[in-house]
Amino acid sequence: CAMWTTTRHVGATRLARAGTASKPNHAILGVRNGGRFVVEARNARPGMRSGRGPPGKKNLHLINRDIRAPEVRLQGENKEALGIMDVEEALDRAREVGLDLVCIQEKADPPVCRLLDYKKFLYDEEKKKKEAKKKSAAGRVEVKELKLRPNTDVHDYQVRLRSAQKFLSKGDKVKINIQFRGREMEFKNIGQEICEKFIADLGDSAVVEGKIRMEGRNMLMFLAPSKT
Repeated sequence: CAMWTTTRHVGATRLARAGTASKPNHAILGVRNGGRFVVEARNARPGMRSGRGPPGKKNLHLINRDIRAPEVRLQGENKEALGIMDVEEALDRAREVGLDLVCIQEKADPPVCRLLDYKKFLYDEEKKKKEAKKKSAAGRVEVKELKLRPNTDVHDYQVRLRSAQKFLSKGDKVKINIQFRGREMEFKNIGQEICEKFIADLGDSAVVEGKIRMEGRNMLMFLAPSKT
């Protein structure tokens, strides 16, 4: 006596002999009542699967089995146009060349898909992002603040001067902040002299941006790298 199990197929129910699926592309999902519960996967061909991204992470694109559109506009690995075709044909082409079918423009009509090695594609995209971020950081100019007092001694002055030279050589700007306390406000001329000495000691490596000015009890001077 043959044993029979239930097979589900896109809205229909039918019977199949236990131990076999009604079609070669059926996927066996579990066991029930001693027989096997068989579900037919719509695109379950050997050698293709729905996701090939990093394990544990959701794919950023629809790929392979996840693409539900009936037809797609296909591009080759080098973005060459291969025409509009049934998604089944596109999946066949991807399988034949050992690549993934990746949907890169899901909202287009029809969706645009490309033949890609999806893992390599994700790696290249991440590499591009890191390089762009690195270039952005390199092109960003920072303002480094150096604080002095009217009575700053020679050693501390030299330390700040060397710091300013290092910052300017890297393309950053420098903010000189001379802080006055209490009755030191009566000696603003000393702060002016410190600023002028700073400019002289830096020589051609820096240019002064704007005017030296007071903001409350602070005398500020901004320096930028010289273009020469």
